[in-house]
Amino acid sequence: MSDGELSKTVKETQHETSQLMMPQHSNNLDHVFGGVILAMMDTSAAVSAIRHARMNCVTVSVDRVDFREPIHLGDLVVMKCSVNFAGRTSMEVGVRVEAENMQTGIRRHTNSCYLTFVAIDKQGRPAAVPTLVPETPEEIRRSEAAKERRRRRLEERTEEKANLSAR
Repeated sequence: MSDGELSKTVKETQHETSQLMMPQHSNNLDHVFGGVILAMMDTSAAVSAIRHARMNCVTVSVDRVDFREPIHLGDLVVMKCSVNFAGRTSMEVGVRVEAENMQTGIRRHTNSCYLTFVAIDKQGRPAAVPTLVPETPEEIRRSEAAKERRRRRLEERTEEKANLSAR
């Protein structure tokens, strides 16, 4: 990594995308399938991770996803993403999902999620990523919350390994 790539701001990782929900995205209630939203979240979050790392990244975990309210056929789904935290090779990306009624212009926050990505080098191994520089109070708050989620995830992984080896 060159000196200019040693750190990145949150702003440099931000990504926003949208897609109009069409009949192929909906179930028989004219609600969008959750799997469609999950795939959009993963793809959108990957853009933020790749912008940060400037190399290929793979999804390693998706935190809890609660669908707060349905997204309807004809809604414009908007994904807003940015890296919240960067470790040595991993990054947490936050995604906010909004559904816009195209006739009224009203947007609803339908769900949020955190995805963890790992940067991968040309040999397929985890690779170092730049540090993340949160600049605003909101970015700092998100970074601190991400560090706590990361601590809990690592703790859970350690417990799972201990439980498996005890069997």
